[in-house]
Amino acid sequence: MARNRKSVCRFCRVERTKLFLKGHKCYTDKCPMERKAYPPGEQGRTRKRILGYGIQLREKQKLKRYYGMSEKQFRLFFERAERKRGVTGEILLSMLERRLDNVILLAGFAHSRSHARQLVAHGHFRKNGKKVTIPSMLVEKGDIISVHERSSDSEDLNAIIEFNKNKEVPPWLNINMEEKTVSVVSFPKREDITIPIEERLIVELYSK
Repeated sequence: MARNRKSVCRFCRVERTKLFLKGHKCYTDKCPMERKAYPPGEQGRTRKRILGYGIQLREKQKLKRYYGMSEKQFRLFFERAERKRGVTGEILLSMLERRLDNVILLAGFAHSRSHARQLVAHGHFRKNGKKVTIPSMLVEKGDIISVHERSSDSEDLNAIIEFNKNKEVPPWLNINMEEKTVSVVSFPKREDITIPIEERLIVELYSK
């Protein structure tokens, strides 16, 4: 993904919803959305009526930014989902949830998705015993993600794991904090995905 040089908190304000892009900060009163829950800019407080294409675009942008993806990468995921049998929108969400960086975050091994991407890219994790460095890689049922041996004694990583040891984990994942592993027991279902998104609007946008 192309490097973003803007404040990611700005994205939350544009979409008028928390995208949880800054990790723990998003859960505190320091989150800009707690103080400025309106779009940035001089006319941010002015209510603008959004219709049709604008609504569909906002849903797509919200989902793309939530997972930290570029437009090209997001479009490729959509095209892959469209080729599969079933409801395209739900398949797309399931695929996005199964990204390795997202699984690392859900397991409690990172502060945020951007942090998880950095950890994966630097080789701190293994998938089924093999080193992985591609954050966008999809996990499959039966996969086991583990912390690399040389990273298991990292004070920073252990502090994160200790902080998140009581974190609620979705039912499609099984976490072993002592062994620092996460197992994929099933594919995520629509009800397991908590982000407030209307995926049908994204399908309509790309179907034009």
